[in-house]
Amino acid sequence: MVVGDIATGTDLLVVGAGPGGYVAAIRGAQLDLDVTLVEKDAYGGTCLNHGCIPSKALVTASSLVEDVREAEAMGIHADPAVDMKGMTSWKDEVVDQLTGGVEKLCKANGVNLVEGRAEFAGENKVRVAHGGEGQGSESVEFEHAIVSTGSRPITVPNFEFDGEYVLSSRDALALESVPERLVVVGAGYIGMELSTVFAKLGTDVTVVEMLDSALPGYEDDVARIVRERAEGIGVDFHFGEAASGWERSGDGITVRTEDEDGEVSEFGAEKALVAVGREPVTDTLNLEAAGIETDENGFVPTDDRARTNVEHVYAVGDVAGEPMLAHKAMKEGEVAAEHAAGEPAALDYQAVPAAVFTDPEIGTVGMTEREAEEAGYEPSVGQFPLQASGRALTVNERDGFVRVVADEPSGFLLGAQVVAPEASELVAELGLAIEMGATLEDVAATIHVHPTLSEAVMEAAANALGEAVHTLNR
Repeated sequence: MVVGDIATGTDLLVVGAGPGGYVAAIRGAQLDLDVTLVEKDAYGGTCLNHGCIPSKALVTASSLVEDVREAEAMGIHADPAVDMKGMTSWKDEVVDQLTGGVEKLCKANGVNLVEGRAEFAGENKVRVAHGGEGQGSESVEFEHAIVSTGSRPITVPNFEFDGEYVLSSRDALALESVPERLVVVGAGYIGMELSTVFAKLGTDVTVVEMLDSALPGYEDDVARIVRERAEGIGVDFHFGEAASGWERSGDGITVRTEDEDGEVSEFGAEKALVAVGREPVTDTLNLEAAGIETDENGFVPTDDRARTNVEHVYAVGDVAGEPMLAHKAMKEGEVAAEHAAGEPAALDYQAVPAAVFTDPEIGTVGMTEREAEEAGYEPSVGQFPLQASGRALTVNERDGFVRVVADEPSGFLLGAQVVAPEASELVAELGLAIEMGATLEDVAATIHVHPTLSEAVMEAAANALGEAVHTLNR
């Protein structure tokens, strides 16, 4: 032990206070474990501080601006002024309230909170270095540990983040003025969400993507609606082009791209936002000291109890691999804590929903039609277009649909894809249906409030049965 070092012990050590970590810590404490939670930055992790929550706050604010501008069809005429500094301040207040709430919940449940950076010093021990000069360090011995250190933005060669000209998503969410021109590198869900935000706030947005479409991984008709809406508010897309470099130019920058034939293009901008994905934060933990294995991309493989190859050490959230979703991390955190406490807990990933907060939103859960076929099912598909929804038209929305995928012989729901306003909310009903083993008939026979967007779920199920009333049956 070094001079100034102290030693403590705990039943359950949780490293990282993001959604997976703080939920695991609270759940472990509820099960009467002595829990120590180590966090080096801010409670709530990237999600609450620099990701999910601040981005959705700006999505809401920017959508309000756009809705007011587009309200002439309803007989409303207005020209909103955007105070970006004020908007950012409001966003920060939301974040502060939630992160403060996480800390209070942890304390109220009896979790021991330790600030500092942890790294393993053995199979049952970590060392925590406290920030600040003269703060020292401490050793914590544990019976069980949960690794929940999250992820960070992937960098692109020649585009190191500097916070001024080359921005990460975290940098972009902290801007206090609206850029006049912005180049976004990457058309995945982060790039698409933020491109939409800034375009609605008045920025001239150019998106460059090395693949041939936006939102890779989503079905073509899903991604197309979102891309076309983005184009409608002024986003300019350039597919099949990889960002190769940038340089200062006047008051801004020039971003260079190159296609597969070697042709170079240049785009002028005030700033560049790089949003090409995220990678796990596992390289700072000295995992080797505990014998914890990672794959070639740095992720920690786990089983259905969230256990690593070291039986008493768990990994949850982004460090455990795709899908990198906060709600998936929370469930993994619960299961890990319960298993550590001796409870019969296990993970079931058949109904993990996902959402993209673009315009319109995307919500998905379970299998697509193609995935159902590949899994050996005989899929039955039903779809209901928003243009046939009375409620959608009364909120001035007509682009999108609800689609359900079921097993033809049994009628059991297998998956769903929703492109609509509030798709992130609508998909919850479909996730519950899959989790409970509901059939198309169950969903179609459930009376939904009229007029609502959720009626589209009922109608899509009826369409798969050939019984839809408000759209033509397939």
